[in-house]
Amino acid sequence: QVQLVESGGGSVQAGGSLRLSCAASGWTATSGYMGWLRQAPGKEREVVAYRYGITGIIYYADSVKGRFTISRDIAKNTAYLQMNSLEPEDTAMYYCAADGVLRGRVLTAADFGYWGQGTQVTVSS
Repeated sequence: QVQLVESGGGSVQAGGSLRLSCAASGWTATSGYMGWLRQAPGKEREVVAYRYGITGIIYYADSVKGRFTISRDIAKNTAYLQMNSLEPEDTAMYYCAADGVLRGRVLTAADFGYWGQGTQVTVSS
């Protein structure tokens, strides 16, 4: 049984930083995709960043490139999302997600089969 547990959300002012963590059980960080998605009120869930397996294929949404960094600690089976230069537009519920099916295209939210419960990030101006 796969469990993904997020932590690290909170409230910060614009320009601040947060680091989200995703502790996985029943899933190995190198097994397939692990990533972060977010959903703001009234908006669709969107992919923020993900990393594939041991090859390290990494994707970032254009809106976060240069500000967010996805990483992982294989020994701890934990994924991270370092978020710098946060903007009010980054306010959303952030979800850790995983999936094992290799796809030859950019993933969408529907491609992820396993989800955490989410952690709220609020950025004030």
